[in-house]
This record gives sequence, structure tokens and C-alpha cells, in this order.
Amino acid sequence: MRIWRICRSRWAASAWDGEGARMLGGRWNHPGDRMVYTAASLALAALETLVHVDPGQLPNDLVAVPGDIPDTWPVTRWTTADLPDDWRRYPAPAALRELGSAWIRAGTTPALELPSAVISEERCVLLNPLHPRMAELRPGEPRPFSFDHRLLGR
Repeated sequence: MRIWRICRSRWAASAWDGEGARMLGGRWNHPGDRMVYTAASLALAALETLVHVDPGQLPNDLVAVPGDIPDTWPVTRWTTADLPDDWRRYPAPAALRELGSAWIRAGTTPALELPSAVISEERCVLLNPLHPRMAELRPGEPRPFSFDHRLLGR
């Protein structure tokens, strides 16, 4: 399975370590828990980036970083039926951080596939960077990425 991240070029080398999520926390993890947020398509990665950044503050050094998950990886899969009714709410309900951090701490699988809060029919893939099988992830080369100016209202 191909997954994508969008980040600043200076962070591309550490795109798979979960340090940013560890420091700040996120929709699916508490601060202190490493987690790598990815999307199953580059288009979804772009939308997930846009909802977290003021379009006027977007850096001009973004890169798209692909990664390939081996077909042999065990993946935990959650559907909307597995989530609280308000899972798409913004800001995210605290229950989501509890669920995601519990998955990370259990360490049972290296990946968790779940619906995107931006487009629930699309899939995000969360990675546990401390899982022993993370060494099998095949990262690709970062490529320059920019948003079409029409998406930014310019």
C-alpha cells in the first residue's frame, strides 16, 4: 500500500519518526505518544494539510513523501462504526486521542487504517514508528509539492 505525507523539506528525512506528533499530540494521539499521520492518496494528504494550516501561512518548501507498506504487514482497520458518533467534530473529541494512544501503546500492529475526518470515504493510515516492523517500511524520495493557487483563494 502506498501512503503519503506532506511536510517541509527540512523535515523530510525524519518524516517517519513521529516526533512532531509526540511533541504536539494530534487528533489520534496524546502528546508523548509517537505517531505518524499519513494518507492513502496524495490528494487526501494535501487536503489534510490544508485543514491544518492557514493558506496565507503555507510554507513554500513543501515536499510530498511517499512510503510503501509491505503487503505482509498486519494492519488494524477501523470503520465509522468503530468510532464515536462525534469523531469528525473539530476540535477533535478527547475520546479519539484515547483510542489512538491506546492503539499505539498496545503495539499490536504497525499501521492503523481509518476514515479521514476531512472526507470520511477516504482513508488515513496512522503508523506506530516504534513498532519493530517499521523497519520494513519502504520510504520513497521526497518530491517538491505546491498547492494550486485556486485552492488558496489567490
